[in-house]
Amino acid sequence: MTRSVLVTGASKGIGAAIAVMLGQQGFEIVAHYRSDRDGAERTAEAIRSSGGACRLIAFDVGGRQACRAAIEADIAAHGAYYGVVNNAGVHRDNAFPLLTDEDWDEVIRTDLDGFYNVLQPCVMPMIQARRGGRIVTMSSVSGVLGNRGQVNYSAAKAGIIGATKALALELAKRKITVNCVAPGLIDNTQLNAEDKERILDLIPVRRLGKPDEVAALVAYLMSDLAAYVTRQVISIDGGLS
Repeated sequence: MTRSVLVTGASKGIGAAIAVMLGQQGFEIVAHYRSDRDGAERTAEAIRSSGGACRLIAFDVGGRQACRAAIEADIAAHGAYYGVVNNAGVHRDNAFPLLTDEDWDEVIRTDLDGFYNVLQPCVMPMIQARRGGRIVTMSSVSGVLGNRGQVNYSAAKAGIIGATKALALELAKRKITVNCVAPGLIDNTQLNAEDKERILDLIPVRRLGKPDEVAALVAYLMSDLAAYVTRQVISIDGGLS
């Protein structure tokens, strides 16, 4: 039976790399986007050109009702997901005294509430399918260490770590693993030049990471070989944390 994987934020960057790599490994990809349909179409074409299968799904991960409706409709039409990669997120960086209410609310709503909004309608169908499964959430080195100018983002990404660990306990007996990947500074992530230079000086390997390196870690966690790995937070940051 084909195993499908929902990848949120699959129109560009790390999400696109994850979707393409999982598609190449034989998973049927459900590539999510919010507004960048052209980017999602490019992801889908890359998957299909490698012999994989992909369909698109669109919603705002921060919009609970629309998110639930879209996921439930897709599951009703195609069956439960075997895996979910909860990747979509935003950041609104500024020194804490300068953060606006909107800066705080948008990041928490998208990054942390998105954990609940996406996974809550997915989990019961996964359980009922009795096939086991894989959930991978995306935190950040900011959620592990904290980062100045990112109090809102660090709070959301640290919350994802706690939620991941708790959900892993609930689902372990169902043979559904739940793990968290915490990338550091990756090419194509948006950082200003000052922050990038400062962080590069702190990275022991002295370079940025690559989206495909993150995707390879996620692909391992999604694989059968990772059946005994759950409730873990795995940093991929060149030794930064």
